[in-house]
Amino acid sequence: MLFDPFDLGPLHLKNRMVMSPMTRSRALEANTPNELMAEYYAQRASAGLIVTEGTSPSPNGIGYPRIPGLYNQEQVRGWKGVTDAVHALGGTIFVQFMHTGRVGQIANLPAGAEVVAPSAELLAGEMYTDANGMQPYTPARMMTGRDIEAAIAEHVHAARLAREAGFDGVELHGANGYLIEQFLNANVNHRDDAYGGSSERRNRFALDVARATADAIGADRVGIRLSPYGVFNGTGHYPEQDAQYLALARELSNIGLLYMHVLDHSAMGAPPVPAEFKLQMRETFTGAFVLAGGFELETAEAALREKRADLIAFGRPFLANPDLVARLRSGEPLNAPDMATFYTPGPKGYTDYPTIAA
Repeated sequence: MLFDPFDLGPLHLKNRMVMSPMTRSRALEANTPNELMAEYYAQRASAGLIVTEGTSPSPNGIGYPRIPGLYNQEQVRGWKGVTDAVHALGGTIFVQFMHTGRVGQIANLPAGAEVVAPSAELLAGEMYTDANGMQPYTPARMMTGRDIEAAIAEHVHAARLAREAGFDGVELHGANGYLIEQFLNANVNHRDDAYGGSSERRNRFALDVARATADAIGADRVGIRLSPYGVFNGTGHYPEQDAQYLALARELSNIGLLYMHVLDHSAMGAPPVPAEFKLQMRETFTGAFVLAGGFELETAEAALREKRADLIAFGRPFLANPDLVARLRSGEPLNAPDMATFYTPGPKGYTDYPTIAA
C-alpha cells in the first residue's frame, strides 16, 4: 500500500510516502533558497509529497540561522528554482510555514525584526547563532491584538507568494513549540484575552490562520502539522489537552483543510501519543490523515492497512536516502544520517548521500 498512488484533494500523488519537513539551514544569503537547495529537494522528488523545511512567513519568525523565508520577491524567485526542479521530475511539493515565535535569538533575525510570542515568558536554554555561537534565547515581547492580526496577514501573504513560487500547497506548522503551538499550549500561553485563558480561545489563533490561509489560496491547498503530547520548546501535556485538540480537529474539518499531519515524537524520547487518541483525531478530522514518527516499512504498511492513516511521513530516512522510495521497494539497506551535518552550511551531509545507482 505504501507504494500505491493516492489522490490528495486535487493532487495525484505517485505513492503514499511523505517527506517530512526538516530544518537544514542552507539558505545562506538573506534567508533565500538557492541552487543547492533545489538540488537537495529534486533528489527526493520520488516521494509522493515533499513538505519543505520550516520556512518563515515573517522576518520575525526567522529564529534560527540560515532558515529560509517566504515573504519577499527574492525568496519567491529562489523557491521557484526549487519547485521547478521537483516538478520537472514529477514531484509534488508543499512549503511548511514555521514562525518560530519565542524560539529565537535576535542575532539570527533580519535587521528590524523582533522576537514575539503569545506571552512574555523567557524560554529556558540556549540556541546557536552564526555571529556569537551559543546564546540564551532572546526574551519575547508579548504580542498585542495588532501583532496577532499582522501575523495572520503575514501567513496569508506568504501563502499567495507560495503559489506564485510554484508550490502545490502549504502546511501550517502547529507543532514542536513554535508560534501556532505556543498559542495552543496551556503551559506556554498565559493570555487572558480572546486568544488565551480557555481551550477554545487558545485554539483561536491556529483557526484564524488556517481560515485566512484557506480563504486566500483554497482549503484544498492547505494542511496543518500538530504534535499533541510533544515536549519540545517548553510545551508538554496539560489536563484538557485531548479535548482541546479534538475540538481543534473538528473546526479544522469545518474549514475544509486538505490534510492533518500528526507527529508522534516518542521515537526521539518524548511521551508517546496514545494510539486511541490518534484514532479519535483521525475519526474527527474529515480530510486526509498523515502520521509521522519513527516509521519503518513494516509499521508504515500496517498503519495504512489498518486505516490508521492515509499517508505516512518519513524524516531522517529521507534526509540520508534521496532514493528512499526505491530502497524500501527493493529492500536495500539505508544510509545512516550524519547528525554532525544536519544544520551545517554546504553540500556535505546534504546532497552527497549515495543512491543505489551510485
